[in-house]
Amino acid sequence: MPAKRPPFAPLPPAAFHVLIAIGAGERHGYAIMREVERITDGTVRMGPGTLYGTIKRLLDDGLIEERGQRADPSHVDQRRRYYRVTALGRSSVAAEVKRLEAMIDKTGARTWAPGSQP
Repeated sequence: MPAKRPPFAPLPPAAFHVLIAIGAGERHGYAIMREVERITDGTVRMGPGTLYGTIKRLLDDGLIEERGQRADPSHVDQRRRYYRVTALGRSSVAAEVKRLEAMIDKTGARTWAPGSQP
């Protein structure tokens, strides 16, 4: 019998990128977009449609939540919505990382990395 699949696994790439970009803190949409670009060395660029569609799905699924109050409201643009990853979101990211690592280990894909020996 195959192992039970964790909730929301596998995560779609856009969802995985957004969750990783938000990380342990909280971010607004534009900051998420910039962080995705930074952590992927510019190889992934999310447009507003992809970003906000992904955010809506993550909110609906309970993987992120919108933060209402900010620590220092005087330094915040009131139009921006801030998001943080929920406990379910963190466990979904952990399950996705575990799934990807297992796939890499099972296929020997680590040998494809530059400088590794086949």
